Amino acid sequence: MRIVFFGSASIGFPLLDALLASSADEVVAVVTQPDRPVGRKLKLTACPVKEVALQKGLNVLCPEKVGSDESLTSLKELKADLFVVVAYGQYIPPAVLDLPTNGSINLHPSLLPKYRGSSPIQWALANGDEVTGVTILYVSEKMDSGDIILQREVPIRPEDHAATLEPVLAQAGAELLMEAVEQIRSGTVKAQPQDEAAATAVRKLAKEDGWLDWSLPASVLNNRIRAFIAWPGCFCEVPVRSGMQRLKVLEARVEPGNGEPGVILDASGEGPLVAVGDGAIRLLSVQPAGKNIMDGAAYLRGYPLEPGSRLG
Repeated sequence: MRIVFFGSASIGFPLLDALLASSADEVVAVVTQPDRPVGRKLKLTACPVKEVALQKGLNVLCPEKVGSDESLTSLKELKADLFVVVAYGQYIPPAVLDLPTNGSINLHPSLLPKYRGSSPIQWALANGDEVTGVTILYVSEKMDSGDIILQREVPIRPEDHAATLEPVLAQAGAELLMEAVEQIRSGTVKAQPQDEAAATAVRKLAKEDGWLDWSLPASVLNNRIRAFIAWPGCFCEVPVRSGMQRLKVLEARVEPGNGEPGVILDASGEGPLVAVGDGAIRLLSVQPAGKNIMDGAAYLRGYPLEPGSRLG
């Protein structure tokens, strides 16, 4: 089949590679986002999928609006059999979705209808789920609500965080995608509508989600640290000679403890032990503002804290 791949984020790499490795299919184009200004200097930077697609010598399209007349004309000329969408980042109108003869399909990294919307990986971790998964579905006008072609469960290990779980889901998604493509090719798809009564939606992450609220239970705080490690990160403020300094927390461990939320219970060993709403957490990996990542013990050597001091 002639396939057009729509994607922008690195989660799409294994799926694009799987399509390229198929002897029965041809990726005739990759549709991705235009270069965007990044960093303090606002340097125009290509998204991850564009960089990889160009390296592989693929035909790359970067419409500012995928539904524009110019974009629609370019996509029609490709005479595609199937569109595959993975974390593309733009709304795709029906006029585009209806172009390929076999429709448009999407990978979503959750067990739909649970966690429709953005950041499903992060919210599964933040909510303490022990199982998540991937879904291949037909793209519909309403986000993530199309008929389901295939699903696969993926366990969430206690040591998993967003940066380790995403590639596992991407690889599972690549395998499932090729099963779905083969079903589409052979005409054996038995897609099932989603149960709207069981649908849940998750919002896009905001910077404010990263602030650590010490009144929350230890398990909740630990799950948030795991979930938001890539962005926005989890932060608190610690007392220093000049006042308060922001501290990013990358890894923590739930431990027994009792005290007023935010108060340091122990300032020795592997890192500061902080009392929270229910129990305590030890900060095992941190990053002071303007400094490199360090383990909690190294942080205490450079930034001594006293038991009884309070974190913001």
